[in-house]
Amino acid sequence: MTLRALYDVPAPAKINLFLHVVGRRADGYHLLQSVFALVDWSDKLHFEARTDSTLARRDLGPALPADDLCLRAARALQAASGTKLGADISIDKQVPWGAGMGGGSSDAATTLLALNRLWGLHWPRAQLAALGLKLGADVPFFIGGHNAFVEGIGERLTPIRLQPTAYAVVKPAAAIPTRDIFGSPLLKRDTKAVIVTGSPEDAGPIGWPAAWGAEGGGFGHNDLQAAAQDRCPEVAQAAHWLQARYGNSRMTGSGSAVFARVGAESPPMAAMPADELPPDWVGRMCRSLDHHPLVGWAG
Repeated sequence: MTLRALYDVPAPAKINLFLHVVGRRADGYHLLQSVFALVDWSDKLHFEARTDSTLARRDLGPALPADDLCLRAARALQAASGTKLGADISIDKQVPWGAGMGGGSSDAATTLLALNRLWGLHWPRAQLAALGLKLGADVPFFIGGHNAFVEGIGERLTPIRLQPTAYAVVKPAAAIPTRDIFGSPLLKRDTKAVIVTGSPEDAGPIGWPAAWGAEGGGFGHNDLQAAAQDRCPEVAQAAHWLQARYGNSRMTGSGSAVFARVGAESPPMAAMPADELPPDWVGRMCRSLDHHPLVGWAG
């Protein structure tokens, strides 16, 4: 039986303003430093509470894979909380898969935040983040709700304020398995770690040059980009395409999406004209977000 209680809520993407690989743990996981910035390219998730314990995705039918991340998140929260309630879930998928923009992790985080409220669990943010980390290294960032300086394997978050910025983001047709990038001999694994002093969360808004350097010099790069471009020439093509138009470009995450800052103005999100993009590419003009739209949904 389905209850009337329901939510339609966003799951925004992120871009890595830089991504440094600073070492490797004994278990093989790479140690990272990055700045994660929320942008307004979002999926929309629909949740309806059920009085039974059924959890189901209603948008993809019987072909849905068993390891669907949203269902895994819902099942994990249901099991950990002991609730007898369930939910019907559907997703209007807008953030491209395999982009390095955290789309799947954001969907999982929104699932945890929405069901926490829908089921009346009242879990605090730290408890949701600990559960989210078991689902994926990026999930705690989206639960945290703020732009952040990120360390470790993605679990150590320091909230920071970023100046409002507009970005052009393009995603080539190809997707790159993350394991291929981290296994590449081209991956640089020894970038010198940044030592953060003071309290970044109390500082004023940080702009591009102050935080990670101007193109062609200064601090900041993506250590995964060379390996990604070797594996997927379209990444290099996208980087050159944006560089020619905006004078800068950088891959986000492990790719294959590439972005360029286009100024401090924040136009409404809009699709790039199809005739300006190569075939099968997708692109958006995005605004940065000061915080996650569901930042108040957990304590």
